[in-house]
Amino acid sequence: MRNLDQYNITQAVIARLAQTPDPRLKQVLTSLVQHLHAFAREVKLTEAEWAYGIDFLTRVGHTCDDQRQEFILLSDTLGLSMLTVALNNDKPKGCTEATVFGPFHVEGAPQFEHGADVANGAPGQPCTVRGSVRALDGTPVAGAVIDVWQADAEGKYDVQRDDLVHAQGRGVLRSGADGRFHFQSVVAEPYPIPDDGPVGEMLRATKRHPWRPAHLHFRIQAPGYQTLVTHVFRDGDPYLDSDAVFGVRESLVANWVQQPDGSYSLDFDFVLNPASAQAPPLTRSTEASPTA
Repeated sequence: MRNLDQYNITQAVIARLAQTPDPRLKQVLTSLVQHLHAFAREVKLTEAEWAYGIDFLTRVGHTCDDQRQEFILLSDTLGLSMLTVALNNDKPKGCTEATVFGPFHVEGAPQFEHGADVANGAPGQPCTVRGSVRALDGTPVAGAVIDVWQADAEGKYDVQRDDLVHAQGRGVLRSGADGRFHFQSVVAEPYPIPDDGPVGEMLRATKRHPWRPAHLHFRIQAPGYQTLVTHVFRDGDPYLDSDAVFGVRESLVANWVQQPDGSYSLDFDFVLNPASAQAPPLTRSTEASPTA
């Protein structure tokens, strides 16, 4: 076609996709073109705005490196990451809900026995974490691999500290024969996501804050069950209703209870979904995503 205009260009682009061999790729690209063109028409996108958008995305890309993934930060702060999680983790009532993976998980974290100090020197108030892993019918899940990681009292993960030579605030345990586990750590505290790049510019332009409520990360894997990636959020946190990455779910909010000696305790039980309807395995090609 040579006489393309604002009325027929969308169909012309879609027609060019007609021979795409992969049906899923064809579906995704066709829908993407339709929605992008509809967006431009709806807001009557100006050429100056289009140029600014290209510049913004270019700067997002330039901000990415081995320690930071600004595109995932953009996805997180626009709610797309959490929407994708919700779309792919529709579980039966009673199962523990999933939330965003976050950026700071590290494969091969240190192995710990029950009761060990996962904090490993991380600053913060001492906290005992206890819980269980079970099936929907209450059956204990023995031998479940439990990855746990968190920020310290200064709002930093160990991988953000260049001077550290060992892991802090992270570890891997296995549930016991009764499905239970326990370990020592530090109290989770709220912290801001990185806001010194293009995404921070967007947050300031829209009068949004960069803060995440205090939380503890878990990834739980067991044969016969779907992998669970979730957080446990600290009740009473001022950012529970305005999480910068939209990751809070009411069922994941728990109470850190202060003990007579000034330390804290957290009790939380996890319920796994059978693997019969499991989605493709979770992979992490961008381990250094900027949120947690």
